[in-house]
Amino acid sequence: MREISLDRLRTLVVIADLGSFAQAARQLNLAPPTISLHVAELEARVGAPLLTRTRGQVRATAVGQTLLERARRLLADAEQALEEVRGQVAGLTGRVRLGASTGAIAHLLPSALATLQRDHPGIDVQVQVLTSQASLAALRDGRLDVGLVALPQTASKGVKLMPWRRDPILAYVPADWQPPARLTPTWLAARALILNDSGTQLSRVTAEWFAAAGLYPQARIELNYNDAIKSLVAAGYGATLLPQEGEGPELDRRIVCRALRPGLWRSLGIACREGDGDRATGHVLAALKHLRQ
Repeated sequence: MREISLDRLRTLVVIADLGSFAQAARQLNLAPPTISLHVAELEARVGAPLLTRTRGQVRATAVGQTLLERARRLLADAEQALEEVRGQVAGLTGRVRLGASTGAIAHLLPSALATLQRDHPGIDVQVQVLTSQASLAALRDGRLDVGLVALPQTASKGVKLMPWRRDPILAYVPADWQPPARLTPTWLAARALILNDSGTQLSRVTAEWFAAAGLYPQARIELNYNDAIKSLVAAGYGATLLPQEGEGPELDRRIVCRALRPGLWRSLGIACREGDGDRATGHVLAALKHLRQ
């Protein structure tokens, strides 16, 4: 079954609005026979007359009026769709899918999103809580546009990695433990630990830090939600090692923060698909790069 052409519907609407085939032909910049052909094709498609001519005035029939009401809505929807696409092509609007850890979402993204909202309010960023590996897999599959990932990562075909931030990893310890000013692997390994789960890059970096001192402590509990970990530290359940992400909220008074000796760092990168990409994604990348340390 042939579909009804929007061009034919537009011709019908203009004829009805102007009440004249000749005036419609001039407005649409079409030859009069073409205008007549458009109407004839529509009438053949619906199987009934759509227009009547009375004393030189063209009017819609009852069937024609029903089709005109629908045609106006279809044409308006089509124009709105084109406007939305044009806005996305121009970088004025668009939807960008971004994956990141809970820590990055809570403490780093808000500043970038505030800048983006101020400069490009038509761009909608959809944020997903994902591990670095999950973000890279989603980028490869086309389910994600941007990922904030812990470095180093193995580069894969079609995905581009860019260094972004390098933040110190600090110890968060129950205040009543009265820790020294700087904490060593030996001091921490002798105490209860609450660490990120073993599937994360932070867990691997932390394990390597202990291993360099010949230590292999077992975590009392493993989590992948930094705020929950800090709540357990405040309750005196154990100490943890977490990156300092942005300014961050004020610490619970039951927690003290200490630097490590030797120092330890967490590197973050921005991952995106290779190629030019759309302008909306480019604006998100620019806002993120503005936060580069």
